[in-house]
Amino acid sequence: MHHIVFVTAPDLVVARVLASGILENRLAACVNLVSGVESHYQWKGKLCQETEVLMVLKTTGDQLAALEAWVLAEHPYDTPEFVAVKIESGSTRYLDWVSQSVGSGSSL
Repeated sequence: MHHIVFVTAPDLVVARVLASGILENRLAACVNLVSGVESHYQWKGKLCQETEVLMVLKTTGDQLAALEAWVLAEHPYDTPEFVAVKIESGSTRYLDWVSQSVGSGSSL
């Protein structure tokens, strides 16, 4: 089972640091950084609007809990976004690469 995980970061510098740590710890195979995301939300009773970086991570079900724990521990936000969606289908070659790239899989 594979997942796409969405995490937002306050800026590109933080997103790059998080992405590096995630990849170094083999918690995800790939992290895409999408700059210029405009987020609107409620926080502690206030309406907020911020520019953020959306991180799109690809990982396996086996690494999902470890990835979440790492993001929650390392992220500068009090309550960072961590939303995982199961990948229902995809390229077999790509998903095999994801599996081999995370956890105890061999380095590619």
